[in-house]
Amino acid sequence: MSETTGQQGPVGAGPAIVLVEPQLGENIGMVARAMANFGLADLRLVNPRDGWPNEKARAAASRADHVVDAVRLFATLEEATADLNFVMATTARARDSFKPVRGPEAAAVDLRRRAAEGQGTGILFGRERWGLTNEEVGLADEIVTFPVDPKFASLNIAQAVLLMSYAFQAAGREGDQSPRFEAKVPEPATKEDLFRLFHHLEASLERAGYFFPEPKREVMTQNIRTMLTKANLSEPEVHTLRGVIKAFDYEAAQLRKKLGDAS
Repeated sequence: MSETTGQQGPVGAGPAIVLVEPQLGENIGMVARAMANFGLADLRLVNPRDGWPNEKARAAASRADHVVDAVRLFATLEEATADLNFVMATTARARDSFKPVRGPEAAAVDLRRRAAEGQGTGILFGRERWGLTNEEVGLADEIVTFPVDPKFASLNIAQAVLLMSYAFQAAGREGDQSPRFEAKVPEPATKEDLFRLFHHLEASLERAGYFFPEPKREVMTQNIRTMLTKANLSEPEVHTLRGVIKAFDYEAAQLRKKLGDAS
């Protein structure tokens, strides 16, 4: 018999995340946090070692309380997946099985399609130390594995759930991989502001004796103007540069005054 400790999520909203005999409450909490990051909420536990509820899990969930509060507890994997139509098993090892094997991206696309059709779907994750047994993998419809370095293929549960949760969300964006927000880009400076910067800088360099020898003045000036034009400076950036030049001019004037007083 299963013990329910929360409400079942809406069918089709996303795959159920099924943890088989998880050992540490902290890992369960980090799984809940990873799910919440990408909009998943149906977390099912099969015979967790330290029981449930678990305060260490809630602390590690970092305010993903809606996932923790909706956790459902089951005695067997069969009970945990009984209401689902399609289940994938995660594993890093090749199995003696003829089940289809997918990467996370392809798996997520298929899960999205099935969810849109109203199917209940789930993803199985095994124990921290040795994953899923062959018998448990045998209960799944397909296998999903991650393209990790074969020399170090071990992922902890939260990492694996995070990868699948992200892949599921990305699969629903129809190729749009733009970030959640973008930096605000100021308008480019007007040419009038840019010309004032040219004149200000060139006057300062003239006082500092930069344009030497004289025959190279035109080339040196053009190089400076080309560099500043290519930078596509914004109005605030132009004003900042002029403030920097003004500060240098002030210090140079103070130095000249001190030298003049000393002489």
